[in-house]
Amino acid sequence: MLDSSRTASIRQVAETRLPTRWGEFRILAFERTGNGRPEEAIALVMGDPSDGTPLVRIHSQCLTGDVLGSLRCDCGEQLNYALQAIAEEGAGILVYEKQEGRGIGLMAKLQAYALQDTGLDTVEANERLGFAVDCRDFALPAAILKHLGVARLRLLTNNPQKVAALGCAGIEVSERIPCEVSPGTHDLFYLETKKLKLGHVLTMV
Repeated sequence: MLDSSRTASIRQVAETRLPTRWGEFRILAFERTGNGRPEEAIALVMGDPSDGTPLVRIHSQCLTGDVLGSLRCDCGEQLNYALQAIAEEGAGILVYEKQEGRGIGLMAKLQAYALQDTGLDTVEANERLGFAVDCRDFALPAAILKHLGVARLRLLTNNPQKVAALGCAGIEVSERIPCEVSPGTHDLFYLETKKLKLGHVLTMV
């Protein structure tokens, strides 16, 4: 459920510097409580996020794409694209949330991969496993952005539902900026499904 309207009770548990190949960020760690289980997310912050209309990316964890370099999705390339874009501006925020596989978790995502190997698309595989098409909840990222003093932003996303979720949380998205990378042999079907069944704005597929 793409719902960021619920109140999220968050606390910041850590802050430190994080030098990267894109430049130096501050990395802030957050927890949300009160929804039955603790939820965690981090924010990579460059510059002053409360100054002007910052460039923001909300990125859902993808171990296979972000860490292992999987070509089945565009997640790892989107992550790199967003960090590079923020670095080129010299300011911005990337919120990295632990919602693997559109919120179904790593083990279920790998089961969904196995179903996709038989010809199902990502939507069909999730439904076959008994999950919603997209189980993510953007309450924590929205609360983090508010904690950082951000009321208006430019959002790096191809997903109009993220724009709507932030709007429901009272955060104005002044501009949706594409976060699109060129499709490859292994992720073309995945991207076509995103466009046709999930409404993502993609011009390269």
